[in-house]
Amino acid sequence: MDSDSRQMKQPEKAPWYYLLLLILAGESVFILPFVLQRVFRPTVLKVFELDNVSLGLCFSVYGFVALVSYLLGGPLADKFQPRKLIAIALWMTALGGLVFATFPSYFVLQVLYGYWGFTTIFLFWSPMIKATRVWGGKGSQGKAFGLLDGGRGLVGALFGTLGVLVFSFFMTANLEVATLEESRFAFRYVILTSSGIVSVVGVLVWFFMRLPESLEKEIIVEKITVSQIKEVLRLPSVLLLMIIILCAYVGYKITDIFSLYAQDVMLLDEVASAEVGTILLFARPVVGVLIGVVADRSRPSLFLFLGFIIALVGSLVFASGMVINVSYFFFLFSILIVALGVYAIRSLYFAVMQSGRIPLVLTGTAVGIISLIGYTPDIFAGPAMGYLLDASPGLKGHQHVFYMLAAFSFIGGIAAFRYFQLYGKPFNENSKTS
Repeated sequence: MDSDSRQMKQPEKAPWYYLLLLILAGESVFILPFVLQRVFRPTVLKVFELDNVSLGLCFSVYGFVALVSYLLGGPLADKFQPRKLIAIALWMTALGGLVFATFPSYFVLQVLYGYWGFTTIFLFWSPMIKATRVWGGKGSQGKAFGLLDGGRGLVGALFGTLGVLVFSFFMTANLEVATLEESRFAFRYVILTSSGIVSVVGVLVWFFMRLPESLEKEIIVEKITVSQIKEVLRLPSVLLLMIIILCAYVGYKITDIFSLYAQDVMLLDEVASAEVGTILLFARPVVGVLIGVVADRSRPSLFLFLGFIIALVGSLVFASGMVINVSYFFFLFSILIVALGVYAIRSLYFAVMQSGRIPLVLTGTAVGIISLIGYTPDIFAGPAMGYLLDASPGLKGHQHVFYMLAAFSFIGGIAAFRYFQLYGKPFNENSKTS
C-alpha cells in the first residue's frame, strides 16, 4: 500500500526543466530595471544624464508601485497558473525596454520605472516564489531556493557579460573621451538585445513551464477569504520574515554600488568597472547553490543567521576605509565577503517558509503580505544611497553607505536569530492537523 501510494505521488512532482525555466525567467524579468544599472551604473548615469539621487528616485517610483503590487498580486498567484502570469510579465517588461532604448526624458523614465514595478511584481513575484516552493516539495526547500537564486545570479552574470561585450563592440571611441552620443549608441544595443532575450524567455515559459494537471489544481484556490488572510497574519514567522527580508534587501541593493566604487575609489574605467559588477554577479550562483544544498542537510534558519553575521563583517571592512589604495585582488576579496553574506541570505529567506508553518496553498498571499514590508527598500534605499554618495563624493560617501549596510545587517541578524530559536527544528507539513 505504501509503495503504491509512493508511485502514485511520483507524477505529482514538477519536472526538472520547470525550475530551469523559472530560473531563466526569474532574472530575465529584472534585467532591464535593475541588472543593467548594477553592471553599467556609471554608464547609465552618463547616458540618461542623471546623478545618483535622480536614479535612486526612479527606483523609488518602482518601489511605490511594487508596494501595492505585492499586496494585490499575492492572492492572484493563488488563483492562476504561474506560467501564464510569468510569461505575460516577461512580454510586458520587454516592451518597456523599447521605451528605455530611446533615452527618454526624466519624467518618462520615472513613469517607465513605475510600469516595470507593475509588470515585474504584480504579475510575476508571488507566482515565482510559489512555483519554486512547489518544485522543492517537503524536503528540498533550501535546494530549490538556493538553485533559484544561484541560477538567477548566473543568468544575471551571463546577461552582464553579454552586455559588456555588446557595449565594447559598438563603442568605437576611446572610453575616456567618448561623447554622450557615442555612449548612447553603444548602450542602446545593450538594451535592445536584453529586451529581445526577455521576450524569447516569455515564449519558452508559456509553452513549456507546465505542472502536472493534478498538481496545478492542488495549489490553486477558488477564493481567498478574510479568515485565510488573518491566519497568515497571525503567524510569527510572517512578521519575522518581513524584518529579515527588509534588512537583507537593503544589503542586496547596496551591492549595486560596487561598480561605482570601482570607478570612484579604485579609479577603474567604465568597462573595467562593469567587469567588477559582472564578477560579483558570478559569485551569486556559486553561493546560492552551495548554501542551498548545505542548508537542506542542516537547518536553513541557522545559515540565514550566519549570512547576516558575514554581511556585517564585510560591510565594516568597507566602512572602515581599508579598501583604498589596495591591490585589485584585495578589492575583489573584500567584495566577495559582502557577497557571501548577502547572497546566502537571499538564497534562504523564502526557503524557511515551510519550517515557519506557512501553508503551501496560501504561499502567494503570504509572500504578498511579507513583501509589502520586506521590499520597501525599493522605495528608500536608492534615494538614501544616492544622497549619501552625492553629499560626500568619493570614499567618504561610500563609507557612509556601508555603515548603513552594517546597521541593517545587525538588525536582520537579531530577527534571524529569533527565527532560528522559534523554527530551528525541521518541520513536516504532514504533521499539521488543519
